[in-house]
Amino acid sequence: MTTVKTGLSRKLLTRVLSVYFVLTLIVTIGQIFTEYLSTKSHIEGELRTLKNTFSTSLTRAIWELNTPQAISIAEGLMELPIVEGVQIRDENGDYIADLGLTIEQPREPVETGIMKDHSGGVFGYSFPLIFEFSGRASNVGDVTLYSSFDIIFGRIEVGVFFLIGNAIVKTAFLVFLFMTAFRRMLSEPLSEITNQMSAFDPEHPQDSKIDVSIEDDNELLQLQQSYNQVIDDLIASQHKLHSAQKELTLANKKLDDQNLILEQEVAKKTASLSQIMLDLEQQKDELITNQRELRQENENRRYIEDELRKRNEELAQSNNSLKLATDQLVESERMASLGGLVAGIAHDVNTPLGVSVTAASFLTERLQFVKQAFEDKSLTNKSMASFVDEAEQTTKLLLTNLNRASELVASFKQVAVDQTSEAERVFNLNNYLHEILQSLQPTFRKGDFRVDISCPDDLHIRCAPGVIAQITTNMIMNSIVHGFENENSGHIVLNVEKEGDDVLINYADDGRGMDVESLDRLFDAFFTTKQGKGGSGLGTHIMYNLVTQTLKGQIEAESEPGNGLRYSIRFPANLDD
Repeated sequence: MTTVKTGLSRKLLTRVLSVYFVLTLIVTIGQIFTEYLSTKSHIEGELRTLKNTFSTSLTRAIWELNTPQAISIAEGLMELPIVEGVQIRDENGDYIADLGLTIEQPREPVETGIMKDHSGGVFGYSFPLIFEFSGRASNVGDVTLYSSFDIIFGRIEVGVFFLIGNAIVKTAFLVFLFMTAFRRMLSEPLSEITNQMSAFDPEHPQDSKIDVSIEDDNELLQLQQSYNQVIDDLIASQHKLHSAQKELTLANKKLDDQNLILEQEVAKKTASLSQIMLDLEQQKDELITNQRELRQENENRRYIEDELRKRNEELAQSNNSLKLATDQLVESERMASLGGLVAGIAHDVNTPLGVSVTAASFLTERLQFVKQAFEDKSLTNKSMASFVDEAEQTTKLLLTNLNRASELVASFKQVAVDQTSEAERVFNLNNYLHEILQSLQPTFRKGDFRVDISCPDDLHIRCAPGVIAQITTNMIMNSIVHGFENENSGHIVLNVEKEGDDVLINYADDGRGMDVESLDRLFDAFFTTKQGKGGSGLGTHIMYNLVTQTLKGQIEAESEPGNGLRYSIRFPANLDD
């Protein structure tokens, strides 16, 4: 009997244990990974908790430019077990403190608290430092606290070794149990069955049946019974074989007679096949001719396709050039609008500043006069009372004009920054529309133009404020430049409503309006009624793209000659929904 190189039971045992080893390894790794994530989440929570502990004192230290105190706070944080690195930056992104294990940060300021993973197993929590003064919040800098994989592993080290040891003990016990069970229930019975089957005698099959003592009614017992049944079937088949051999001899004689008849039929079929081959040769020649014609047609079609491909490439290049030029014109239109705001604000700011300089000069002169009278001991109660009254009036004049200049600069600063930024934020639409209107006040000085804004006081939306500023500015400036052309007065109404989750803006002026042909082309790029007079034709086109693409909304326009122009704009109040 040949020795088996790989036993069935051993192979089966190997596969079962291999699956168990893999499952045990996956489960153990999963438990370790879960423990790692849980510990990491806990450490991240502790880092967030540290924000509430020291952010107030650190914010005040940076606001007061107390750099030693800020560095001292950073060194104190480095003493905490979970902190391996501290970065403190001011509002310009310059480092005040950079201690321990840290990662280089981009210069952009941090707006909200964010947890970020870095290479090398390092992760950090960054959050801004907000200082509130006189009801206004200012970002004075940001802080980043770093921790690493070593901190996490130090906390879960004992648990990891316990999980590995537990898996090893369970695996060793299961291997011993499986090996014992496989040997008694499979290996030994299979070996006995194999030995008896190897003693099979073809000449005496009735003596080759197997007899193995198997207690359970299992597959091995069925194998024994099936093998014995095969022996019985073999004995019966041998008897049938002898009978079949006799019948086969008679059948061979009949087969020889049939072969003669078949040869005659083959000769007839061969003659018919020769005629068919001649016909096929003729069809082959015709097919070769058709293939040549088809090949020529394919070459002509390929030439035409190459020409079309070249024309398509040239057209694509032309489209790219046109898109680049359009983008440049759009950016120029936006910068031109911002430039107009700068010129108007500069003129309006110069007026209150000039009054303030004059008032300050007058107050200085009167102060020198009182000082001289005091030194000469000629100061009288009447002179002092007159000086106090003049100083009070001059101070009020100074404060009034300086406050006016401050309001103009603040409004312009917010609108100008928003028009050059695409960042989204939540803001009060009513307040923002009035800031835009205030920044456009210098434009209204060209005539008696009045703008009425109706908007809910508590309406807050989330989008890029610069988009609202650009749309509102374009509508108002188009009314002044085109609708009120050659007129010294005009009335504009801007009505804002909240309908469900949408914001509805209805804009109307009482200008000269537009005809049907011009209204149909109102939102087309480069369409303007002032061709050659400085109009680019991109204002309403930019406004249409901002509403439909950036705000994901809809815009419609209505107008008749002599009845002004009306816009209806609808967009979601929160673009994240």
